Amino acid sequence: MTLSTDLPTSIPEQRTSTETIEPGEPEAPRNRRRYVGWGLTVLAGVILLFTLVLPNEFRNFTPAWFLRIPVEALLGTAIVLAVPRRFGRIAAVLAGVAVGIVTILKVIDMFFILFMLRSADPVLDWTLLGNGMDFITESYGKAGAAGTVLVVALLIGAVLAVTIWSTLRLTRLVVTHRRNAAVTALVLAVAWVLLAVTNIEIVPGEPVAAKSATGYTYYRALQARKSMQDKETFAREAAVDAFAGVPSTDLLTGLRGKDVVFAFVESYGFSAATDPRYQSEIGAVVDEGQKRLQAAGYASRSGFLTSPTAGGGSWFAHATFLSGLWIDNQQRYKSLVSSNRMTLGKAFQKADWDTVGVMPGIIRKWPEGEYFGYERVYGKEALGYRGPRFGFAPMPDQYTLAQFQKQERGKSGRSPLMAEIELISSHTPWATPPNLVDWNAVGDGSRGFQPPSGDDGGSLLGGTAQARAAYAKTIGYSLRSLISYVETYGDDNLVLVFLGDHQPTGNVTDNSRNFTVPITIVARDTAILDRTASWGWQDGLRPRPDAPVWKMSDFRDRFLTAFAK
Repeated sequence: MTLSTDLPTSIPEQRTSTETIEPGEPEAPRNRRRYVGWGLTVLAGVILLFTLVLPNEFRNFTPAWFLRIPVEALLGTAIVLAVPRRFGRIAAVLAGVAVGIVTILKVIDMFFILFMLRSADPVLDWTLLGNGMDFITESYGKAGAAGTVLVVALLIGAVLAVTIWSTLRLTRLVVTHRRNAAVTALVLAVAWVLLAVTNIEIVPGEPVAAKSATGYTYYRALQARKSMQDKETFAREAAVDAFAGVPSTDLLTGLRGKDVVFAFVESYGFSAATDPRYQSEIGAVVDEGQKRLQAAGYASRSGFLTSPTAGGGSWFAHATFLSGLWIDNQQRYKSLVSSNRMTLGKAFQKADWDTVGVMPGIIRKWPEGEYFGYERVYGKEALGYRGPRFGFAPMPDQYTLAQFQKQERGKSGRSPLMAEIELISSHTPWATPPNLVDWNAVGDGSRGFQPPSGDDGGSLLGGTAQARAAYAKTIGYSLRSLISYVETYGDDNLVLVFLGDHQPTGNVTDNSRNFTVPITIVARDTAILDRTASWGWQDGLRPRPDAPVWKMSDFRDRFLTAFAK
């Protein structure tokens, strides 16, 4: 009998339970991919939660704001579970696009509220893009404008790409784990209902049971519908004009022989007149100016007007003031300038005044000048400035006033003059303005106006103490220029009405929702101010906070009534 010799030559070594088993090479990449995958899924969930409850105001960016359950996420999960799998991907892409668009609209809202103190209008504000590009080009040059367009386009593309990616990834998770997803969604839905019924809030006014995106979209839809109907609403308002048929012999009889100047001071708002932070600069200029004008025989009275805009859109305020109609969007503005509505300029023109517009901010043809009743319009080129630039304004305010005097009011043998003048040295972004120079040394601006020593001439836009200081300096400069003009060139026949067009951007007013602006009338002839006694305005160049407040659209009728036959 032969014994088999097919025995192992050695016995395999047994591993003890305390030894570490090194993972094989294929297992390590699999684990890393698994961890990265879960990390990306969590990131997608955070992005979707963030975008669905995103506020539309910067002041609401707090951790507590995001501690909410968005109903849109629960509805999205229910839809993915209900539709056939082949439609899930399509639904996810559409949802991602919708979430991305709402996010972009909220971001636009943030900047509108910050700078213009109102939400963006989804129908009427698209026409402001051209004005925005003009602002950027004038402030930062063509390269800055091109860079802005590129950055905005990239950001919009990035937001849409990220929201679509997030919804696709979470949809795949729901489809892969349908049972767990259904149970989780059901639990969260019950929690959402209980929170909604009990109206629990962490942030006052914002329930934890959130429907932010849905509510925002619904509000925007209502606003769009109202905006589309606004053209007919405005037509009804414009049809009523108490001065349309007044004969020329009965217009402005109380101002015969006077030069009447309406001067708009850019961004001169309620805050500039009343905020204690600005009174060491602006208040000191106004108070000193009042003393000097009183010494020269001038009297003044002041009140407030409520502007239709804030932070920007100056032409809306100008049109409202001159036409007596509320112009708070571009559609109304276009309808107005294509109508035959009586403006202050037309009224003066009809009553045989020479009428001019002095508009240093006009950089191209301005056919609206004819509508407003101006026989001559001086834009940027016509004013012929050759000096350095200070911030947005193409020329300092003193130069603008000097050219008005040289080209119009200083001429002999002329008719009485009515003028609308823009003073825009205080336009954002703010830079330190020049010092006043001798009026005889203004010339073409190439020698007289120089940046103050040590100033870099840079633009200031942030919400810092430095920006507030720059804002105060520019308003002080504009008012100082105007007061000095009256001292130098004023006479018994000058009637000056100066006012702000709107409040400045919210970064220097702590996002105040006050839309009022100061307005002042100055004259040496006491009979002029006697006709305004019924207005109730306060004596002096600076109205107190309790001064009368009118809508800016009320001024035209009150003014024409006060100086009628």
